[in-house]
Amino acid sequence: MNPITRRSFIMKSAAAVAGASVLAPGMLKAANHRGKDSIGFQSWIVRESIEKDFPGTLKEMAALGYNSIEMCSPPGYAKMGFGGLEKYKASELKKIISDAGFSCISCHYGFKELKEHGQERIDYAKEWGLQQMVLSSFGLPKTTTLSDWKTAADELNKIGELSKKSGIPMGFHNHNGEFEKLEGELIYDALMKQFDPSLVKMQFQVSVIGIGYKAADYFRKYPGRFISAHMYDWSGNGETMVPLGTGKVDWKDFFAAAKVGGVKNYFVEMKDGLEQSAKFLKGAV
Repeated sequence: MNPITRRSFIMKSAAAVAGASVLAPGMLKAANHRGKDSIGFQSWIVRESIEKDFPGTLKEMAALGYNSIEMCSPPGYAKMGFGGLEKYKASELKKIISDAGFSCISCHYGFKELKEHGQERIDYAKEWGLQQMVLSSFGLPKTTTLSDWKTAADELNKIGELSKKSGIPMGFHNHNGEFEKLEGELIYDALMKQFDPSLVKMQFQVSVIGIGYKAADYFRKYPGRFISAHMYDWSGNGETMVPLGTGKVDWKDFFAAAKVGGVKNYFVEMKDGLEQSAKFLKGAV
């Protein structure tokens, strides 16, 4: 996810609303190929803690019910809380995460670092044991044309070709910006046409429900094109997000559609209500 977008969005996120609805037992397990017991979060939300004490941060997140982490590239996000991890070899970083009882199969990257250091990042990811590499954002300005978006998509196709040779799927993470229209076409749909499905998969950010777009609709519209999702629930008011199970997302429909879309992993990315969201994903309150 684009660093500025992450920061501004998290600041808008709201704390828990009491009385979470319960996910039907087995629903997540049916949708999640890695099993019901894999409860993931995106490391961006605890970046300040990671910079100070990575093992300690993992211990705290484990206490909240998490056992899977999606990382942000240490060199790519060095100035945003992850620079302290650059000193580790891939095997060392993998051991720290594993020793804390976590799995790590996915990591976010910036567009510039993938274009300039693509093979280096892929080699590190392979040694790390990653199963997914995800571009967090193209980082394009608001003046970008639809043609520019398509050109960026073509560039990611080329990077995806490199990662595929190493056996690691490349993914793309959306923001609200991809759900705007240019030249009468939704940018997201234009990207889906431009991406080579065999080279670039999608990571869907559920928070776009706040601007009128449901993840389930896109999972069904583009079957098999997705690998993961960033998890949020919507309060029904503006872009305010609430812990999973307390808002307006139809989770039964979401997980049924996610299976069609090919989603394999789920990562909570809300700073508030983390424990409540983990409990929801486990199917219990």
